[in-house]
Amino acid sequence: MSKYHFVCKNCGHNIGNFAQWFAAGQKCPECGKNYVDAKYDTDPEKLRSLIYTKDEVKSLWHYFDFLPLDNKDNIVSAGEGVSPVSRWDFLEDFAKKQYGLNLKVYVMRHNFSNATRTFKDIAGTLGASVLKECGVKEYAVASTGNTANAFSHYLAKAGIDLYVFMPEDAVKENIASVSAYGQKAVVCKGDYAFAKKVAGEFTSKNNILMTIGNTDPIRVEAKKTWVYEWLRLVGEIPTVYIQALSGGTGPIAVEKGLDEVEKIGIHTRPRYISVQPSLCDPMTQAWEKAKANNFPEGWQNDFPKLQNPPTKVQTLATGVPGTYPLIADITKKSGGEIITFDESKTADIARLVAYKTQERIGPASAIGMGGFFVSLKKGLLKDGDVVMVNLGEGIERAPEFMAELAYNEDFVSDASEIRKFDREALEQQLWNAVK
Repeated sequence: MSKYHFVCKNCGHNIGNFAQWFAAGQKCPECGKNYVDAKYDTDPEKLRSLIYTKDEVKSLWHYFDFLPLDNKDNIVSAGEGVSPVSRWDFLEDFAKKQYGLNLKVYVMRHNFSNATRTFKDIAGTLGASVLKECGVKEYAVASTGNTANAFSHYLAKAGIDLYVFMPEDAVKENIASVSAYGQKAVVCKGDYAFAKKVAGEFTSKNNILMTIGNTDPIRVEAKKTWVYEWLRLVGEIPTVYIQALSGGTGPIAVEKGLDEVEKIGIHTRPRYISVQPSLCDPMTQAWEKAKANNFPEGWQNDFPKLQNPPTKVQTLATGVPGTYPLIADITKKSGGEIITFDESKTADIARLVAYKTQERIGPASAIGMGGFFVSLKKGLLKDGDVVMVNLGEGIERAPEFMAELAYNEDFVSDASEIRKFDREALEQQLWNAVK
């Protein structure tokens, strides 16, 4: 007997566990939809004891009883999932000084993850473990970079062949990482949407299992553990959750985690503020259009499809946002917003963060962090808010971005050409760049 089963979110049909879900083609056999909810037989009070433990927590597998895997022997792990949550008082001071707001500002930092230094590692460990338990030998993903690296790492550990379909403008280091793990990198001559199309054709023809994307229960069930960690590490649920937005698994997963902690008496829900880069913001465009028209009937299905978006932030280059209807509903119900950040200022944000915290964040993280400043300007944050900003990756995942962060250097022939500098004056320049 399995400790969990899936229920179709559309029609309520009981589908069974992952083995039955895969056998059904990752679709509900009754209605054909591919969005399911995992239900657990474990007493919810066990979740309370896991969250409020005094024991050391070494990975997301601390929450094994609330993850869709039956046998611990199948766990494929590199100690991922315990991401530090830090309180950044310099952002609180800025909000107070510039806007008169008293905020608590926390950040989730995934750059310490042991495998690939991104939040994709938690889906990688769960995915590899589930596939191993189900005896899957081949798998496929379409990815702009971070999912590619995480699944390549973990499926290699599990001895599973992986095909990774990437757009032609994917970062070369990401392509190389896939190959370095001994997995197959398939670089498609088109954008991310085209890569997904090619992946679908190949896997269908060769009967290979492929991730279904942002509603995949592997990804949702892994990322829901963020909510558990918020409670374990800081003892409260934020009133505002901010993240950079590509496909949108984050808000979907947070909602799932909140559904589960409601069973132990925790009912706070955040307002979702999702942030897209200015050169790839189809969800923001759709959201603004819907707002301007007072959210007419069917508004969730009206969104643009951007072909070959020119964004430099490749991990956020989802021009055809198939999950927009879900994200839009979650956002509206929460009283949140979908906004855009000017990606020409991405390096400015990263420089300020590095100066104030000595942490070097990647470009997608800088987009999310930039969303905090945009939210202040737009009046989206309220006095007393508890804000959680999700920083998805560190600079290790984006070496080409590192070069953009240089701003205080001299190139000299002799010592007389070296300029003296003042760190306090330098800091003011950094703040001026992001205000």
